[in-house]
Amino acid sequence: MSVQVINLTKTFGTQTAVDNISFTAEKGKILGFLGPNGAGKSTTMKIATSYLPPTEGKIIVCGIDVTLSPIESKKRIGYLPEHNPLYLDMYVYEYLSFIGGIHGIKGEKLAKRIKEMISLTGLLVEKNKKIGSLSKGYRQRVGLAQAILHDPEVLILDEPTTGLDPNQIIEIREVIREIGKEKTVIFSTHIMQEVQQLCDQVVIINKGKIVANETIGALKSGHQTIMLINIEFEQDIDMSQLEQLEGALAVSRVANGKYQLKTNKDKDIRSIIFKLAAENRWPLIELKQEEGSLEQIFGDLTK
Repeated sequence: MSVQVINLTKTFGTQTAVDNISFTAEKGKILGFLGPNGAGKSTTMKIATSYLPPTEGKIIVCGIDVTLSPIESKKRIGYLPEHNPLYLDMYVYEYLSFIGGIHGIKGEKLAKRIKEMISLTGLLVEKNKKIGSLSKGYRQRVGLAQAILHDPEVLILDEPTTGLDPNQIIEIREVIREIGKEKTVIFSTHIMQEVQQLCDQVVIINKGKIVANETIGALKSGHQTIMLINIEFEQDIDMSQLEQLEGALAVSRVANGKYQLKTNKDKDIRSIIFKLAAENRWPLIELKQEEGSLEQIFGDLTK
């Protein structure tokens, strides 16, 4: 296990930001660390990277207590914080050379490593530009490049795709997926699609406490409470009749003739809807049931 969070608590005065949480992140797996704003995600990540001391408990990175040996633990961690701090007056190549020097990488080894990182993060065209002239998306790429430049065993990313366009998001996800095959990756995000595509494990924190710690499959099967029924008729119908069906929790009109109905997970009312359509002579084009989304599960757990 590359990262162990053990009974971790962090207080600021009378406010408890992290409340006695424990979880592990393993090598070769990607852990999604989720929660609403103010839940304690960034605080936990800052403690893991020795930027903040814990009030109680500890974090072990590659067998090293980050509080007792912060320098040694930092050598094994690559970190991209939520607010990506960069030297805007430096050029991209110059900045990565500076970061490499901090990590003690020199000469041909450093030049080779910078070349690899520039290629990996898609910075080839921008490498001779000042960081201050780059878009937010490219600044994120520079931040990711510096985080993995020293080939750390653990990578901690706080909302790494913030500010990227859809194409850039796909590219950065691929980078994270490749890195995750050999390293321990912990990253936070509010994008549930990202979680579903990348994560082997999910930890959800709310008000400083862990409310879920499991695989995507277990999260869906264990916390799924809502089923969605997508219905399409040839034309708009009297929606109030759908709302009055037994087991219907909510009904919304999606488009002309298209509706979405929410029911409890254990309540299948498709046959009732079919019967209602036949009785009212509403030509039915689609009647499809699907599980609720990760967004719905996340919302239920963090209300």
